[in-house]
Amino acid sequence: MSVAERIAIVQERIAVAARRAGRKPDDVTLVAVTKTHPPELVAEAIAAGLTNLGENRVQEAQTKIVALAAARQQVRWHLIGHLQRNKARLATELFDLVHSVDSLRLAEALQCYAAEAGRRLPVLLQVNVSGEASKEGFALTGGVANRAGLDALLSEVERIVALPALELRGLMTVAPIVAHPEQARPTFRALRELGEELARRFPAAHWGELSMGMTDDFEAAIAEGATIVRVGRAIFGPR
Repeated sequence: MSVAERIAIVQERIAVAARRAGRKPDDVTLVAVTKTHPPELVAEAIAAGLTNLGENRVQEAQTKIVALAAARQQVRWHLIGHLQRNKARLATELFDLVHSVDSLRLAEALQCYAAEAGRRLPVLLQVNVSGEASKEGFALTGGVANRAGLDALLSEVERIVALPALELRGLMTVAPIVAHPEQARPTFRALRELGEELARRFPAAHWGELSMGMTDDFEAAIAEGATIVRVGRAIFGPR
């Protein structure tokens, strides 16, 4: 199948999952994960109408953004992978939304560079609610039921909310690999519940975005409230 045909299938799956959950399909943003795929293939996705592109690595994204410069005004680039602080300046220059703010120190670095650039950088806080050691993010195993972990997170979020050059948009997580997508729902539910708790605690910030769900589990994520799904293999095929 062509990239355009794969996109159409994914978009239909998103629409079906959204309606099943009593939601509007337009409430869910599809981010095409372009990691390791060449600019020519990404250009096919843009030609098929996709306007949100996700990259895991800053330098790989930079190469593609330059190669696809003619389309820069019509697409939004999302950083969805782990961000090292020594790449924070470049990330601030390149991306329209950073999903993977996973520490106060990283948030402070992004604040510094965004302020220098005279912009407000939209960001999501990445939270590890599953407890998997391999996952990045603020640690909150078990979600809001983890009172000690929640208190520690709230202390850091309070400081991040006060950073004027960062525009908080919500949360992101990566679910464990499971045998069946439904088994990932507790992870997605925990992130949604955390978002609701943070909205109560810090009403001045925006917590509406939930970036969760990938090729194997995005329908389960939509059922639990995902507003952004990150899909690569179902669009571009195996790496």
